[in-house]
Amino acid sequence: MTTLIALVAALAFVPLAVGLWLLPQAPGRKSMQWRGFGASALLCALAFNLTFFVQEVGLVLPKALVPGLHPVLYHNDHDWRGDAPIAELLQATGAVATLASGLFFLWLARRIGPDRPGWRLFAFWMAFEGLFQSLSQWAVGSLIPGNDVGRALAWLGAGTGVRAALLAGTAFALFAAGRALAPLWPLRRGAASRATVLPVAAALAVAVLLCIPFRAPREPVEVVLIPIVVHLIGLGWLALGFAMRRAGAEGHALAHPGPPLAALILLLAFFQIVLRPGIAF
Repeated sequence: MTTLIALVAALAFVPLAVGLWLLPQAPGRKSMQWRGFGASALLCALAFNLTFFVQEVGLVLPKALVPGLHPVLYHNDHDWRGDAPIAELLQATGAVATLASGLFFLWLARRIGPDRPGWRLFAFWMAFEGLFQSLSQWAVGSLIPGNDVGRALAWLGAGTGVRAALLAGTAFALFAAGRALAPLWPLRRGAASRATVLPVAAALAVAVLLCIPFRAPREPVEVVLIPIVVHLIGLGWLALGFAMRRAGAEGHALAHPGPPLAALILLLAFFQIVLRPGIAF
């Protein structure tokens, strides 16, 4: 746990502090940009849970193709019966799936016009969640053998040098992700400032609370810790991205909170009614 705390502090608070230091002070209260906050928080929570579902499907399907393995998909995890040595290597396929999802939605977000603000913001949050859910796993796995990526690295026999190189490469990828996402965040006017970060942080905090019903019942650490870690790391690198690229997407039209709220309720019903008992593959 001490290693995890130190890693999160390094990967989240350091870039956040640097980004806030580099960003200019907001010229006035209007730059706080709280309009559309509700839709943003709802879309963030929706994106987190959809991306987590992509991860678990990415973990289950490869195992289902291995003779002797019989995986089961749940709303907050997966499991399998049987035994095959390659199962440990396949623990990394979830992180690969979420990375692919993040890159796809990053590409998509750049192609959605400002006349479709809801879809544009949804694509932004899907890119954010896909990239940072994946990259945070690679970073943690380079130091902690117990997570999914760490188990795959142990199966590969990765030594200290390989793990150090992976951590360094992941840190660079986190920087690139924040820099790529920052211009896609809708700004009411002008360049980003320190005030731009606060509504983003608030949306991420609310999203963590909204994710609890999707992940329960499970150990409290698993229910809350993973969303907090992912969002802290993502916020830090996004803030640094704002500082590196102060221009942002125009955001005059606002996303309505109704559709994301309805989608979030439907997804929660799917998680708790369909996935919670388990789907065998």
